[in-house]
Order: sequence, then C-alpha cells, then structure tokens
Amino acid sequence: MALGSSCHIKRFAKQTRSTLHPDQSEQTRPHPESAGVGHGTRHRNIRRKTPSAGPEPLGFYFPLTQNNFEAFGFAEPLVRALDQCGYQVPTPIQASSLRPQPDGRDLLALAETGSGKTAAFLLPILQDFAASGIQPGPREVLALVLAPTRELALQIDQEVASLTRNLHTIRRSVVLGGVSKGPQINALKRGLHILVATPGRLLDHVSERHADLRPVRTFVLDEADRMFDMGFIRDIRKIASMLSHKRRTAMFSATMPAEIRTLANELLNDPFRVDLSPKQVVVDRIDQKMMIVPAAQKQGRLHKLLQDVSWSRVIVFTRTKRGADRVTDRLTMAGIGAVAIHGNKAQNARQRALKDFSLGHVRVLVATDIAARGIDVSDVTH
Repeated sequence: MALGSSCHIKRFAKQTRSTLHPDQSEQTRPHPESAGVGHGTRHRNIRRKTPSAGPEPLGFYFPLTQNNFEAFGFAEPLVRALDQCGYQVPTPIQASSLRPQPDGRDLLALAETGSGKTAAFLLPILQDFAASGIQPGPREVLALVLAPTRELALQIDQEVASLTRNLHTIRRSVVLGGVSKGPQINALKRGLHILVATPGRLLDHVSERHADLRPVRTFVLDEADRMFDMGFIRDIRKIASMLSHKRRTAMFSATMPAEIRTLANELLNDPFRVDLSPKQVVVDRIDQKMMIVPAAQKQGRLHKLLQDVSWSRVIVFTRTKRGADRVTDRLTMAGIGAVAIHGNKAQNARQRALKDFSLGHVRVLVATDIAARGIDVSDVTH
C-alpha cells in the first residue's frame, strides 16, 4: 500500500474473522484484566446498554458476527464512500468496536498497528455528524484525534478525506509541527468537524486562542503507548482538561503498560474494552536473524547484504539522528538509493522521503524510531 493513496483497501478488504487468535472465542466474555480500568467519577447523559442479568462487566466483547458494513446502518454517503474505497469485510477491531461507540460508550481498544483501527474510530464520528447535521462555530472543534507523530497524523487525515468524500459539509484539518502555522490558523478559524493533531502544535494553537476545544464531542487518543514513549502524557492530560466532561473518549493502544492503564482510568468512563493485542510473538510471523558484527564493520556488512537483489525495499533503523544521516550518506556514495527520516528533518522533507520510498524511487529508508509505528508502506522486504 503506497503512502498517500486515497483509499486504504488491502488490509480492510482481505482480513476476516479467521484472524482471531486461537485462544479468543467468538462468545461474549469479559477480559480478565478489565478490573480497575475506567471507573472514573464523571457522569454523562449517554445511552447505556441494558444487560440481561446484573451489571455489565467492563471488557465484554461483541461477537464478531458482522461480515459486512451494511450491518452497522451507516448513512448512505458513508456507505458509498466505503464501497468506493474497497471496504468489504470489517476487520476484527472494526467488528468489535463499531457497535458500542454510537451508543455513547467510551472505548478502550488494544490492537496493533495495521489492524484497521483508524476506520474503527472515524466511522462512528462521521455517522454522528451525518445524522445530526451539526456544524461547528468559528474556532470550534467537534472531534479531536491525537496522534504521536506527524506521519501518523497525516495518514489519519488522509483516511478522513477518503471517508468524507461524499459528506461535502464536513470540514477537516491536520495540525502538526514542522510546517507553517498560517494555513492551520485559517482552517481553525472557520471551525472544524474533525481535527487531527500532534499534541505540541495543538497546545501552541490553543494557547494562542486559535482553537476552542470545549465543544469537542469525541476525543480519540491513537497509539497511546507510543504517546507515553515519546513523553506526551503531560500534554495529553493538559489537553483533556480543556474538554467537556460530556465528551465520548476512545483510546487505542498496542500495549497496556501501567502508565497507560492509569491514563485510561483518568480519561475513560465505564469503557467498552476490546483486546485484540497479538497473542503471538512477532518471531512467529516474521523471519528474524541476528548478526554480531563489530561496530567498525557494520556499514560494510550492510552494503554486502544489499547486494542481494531480493532486498528490494529495506528499512534500516539507527539509534541516533546523526547515525541515520551518516548511514544514508555512505549508502548513497556506494550507489545505493537511500533516504533518511528523523525528527530533525523538516516535515516536507520527511514526507518527500516517505513518498520516494513507498513509490520505489529509493531502495532504503534509514530511520530513527520515528518510523517504528504508524507508517503505512507495503511490500517492505527487509
């Protein structure tokens, strides 16, 4: 899947219920680690499911019986957009989480990158706007999606653009660092249905009174564990404090360390929990090899490995930004097409590097951990 294409087709159309892990039954059941998460003190006028017997334990799963998107009753413009983008079969995260969100439930979802979670949180938001016809006032934001990296924020915004292609009154924008504030300020002044943002640049705009977050109806925190790794938890708490208590909140994370569990307790109110975190270690799905090489010989060994033509699209991770530039320069001098991506690069340079790599114009992408999650590039061989 090339980065920047208008529709994300392949993973949504092909994944089916068979992707469930062997130890997950399709029966409704509570998650064993659910206790103690999401028992906040906020009270909101939202609809709740009435359990058949006694209170509903946190962590119940919906059976994954929805084998097409028609079962969710989306508005006609959304149904057309899904068809135009090639969405056919809901992925497990979509089938599990799409049903409770329109009922007003907060959501805590554990799912890995590439599972289809972007559509899982965008579709209920867009259905709400299509049904209500609500319009934002100047500077108002109605739905806020926070992402840890600029690249992931841009990908989410591209997905919003694809799904709103037939909803012509929906206004959207993406706010991130590394680019001019001017176009972002102009978009915020008009008011937005959906704002996708990285935390730092969003706080800049709020402090300068370019954005009003009080009207936010839905707050989405994507890649929460990555947010913690990058030191954004304090910013997230500050942003959350600016939002209405009547909002609905959805949190997505690949893992659930103690710090993210604490954050979930603070932000979520009686959340519906979906756990599709992988039960297999990655070594069962990816061939891995380790080579013990002296530091002085690493570059030469990399060049030798790249002599194999089967290494056609390669990502090389380095510990430091300077190291990424150094490896890229040496590969280029050896006649191997390579580009670097890291936090010191301007945003347009990062986007250009990703585009060149995804289109096959260069063979090697050298990156720091900025590309460790959320970059959608198909056919990476090594």
